[in-house]
Amino acid sequence: MNVTLDQARAIIETALAHAMQHNYKPLGVAVLDSRGALVAYAAQDGTSLGRAEVAQAKAKGALLMGMGSRTLMKMAQDRPAFIGALSAVYDGKIIPGPGGVLIKHGADIVGAVGISGDTADNDEAAGLAGIAAAGLQGDGG
Repeated sequence: MNVTLDQARAIIETALAHAMQHNYKPLGVAVLDSRGALVAYAAQDGTSLGRAEVAQAKAKGALLMGMGSRTLMKMAQDRPAFIGALSAVYDGKIIPGPGGVLIKHGADIVGAVGISGDTADNDEAAGLAGIAAAGLQGDGG
């Protein structure tokens, strides 16, 4: 099973609404399916350049390692050579910092959301809100 387009849209809409409600800086939100393909992306007006790439890199890192990007950040602190090598293998398209959240349906990983634009903690909070609104479970790590 993969995250559906309707679920991805619900995740994005809720994540962006959460950001507006909490006065976050403009966000970019990417939803990937379980194999890392982009399902949907949206950005708020005023989002800075590069947010799409950063959001996708957060989500892709979570998928590649099967853990939220917050855990990847801790791993980067403990094992920087490993994360550096992993990033090199994937052409630098992995970002080990909060904001990459696995999307789960029960025990199955069905995708990941990556968010970029505000603080890493706020990015992650918006992602978790969106995932919950879509009736799925989030694992930020």
